[in-house]
Amino acid sequence: MNKIGLLKSLNQASRGNFFSIELPANSKEEAETIEKVAAELEKEGKIKIRECTQKETSVYIQGIMKYALS
Repeated sequence: MNKIGLLKSLNQASRGNFFSIELPANSKEEAETIEKVAAELEKEGKIKIRECTQKETSVYIQGIMKYALS
């Protein structure tokens, strides 16, 4: 998953500025990639992550959208 795809998924899962989403991950490497992309979006100032947890078959991310998407 890339940054744009993750940002679109988070935008669709948001309620106001808050989002909570569970993304499926087929492998541990894919889960690590999702976490890395989410961390990059946080560094860029687009989102603020409250919680990012790896589960058996998914990655749960909860946080705040900082800026509106254009």
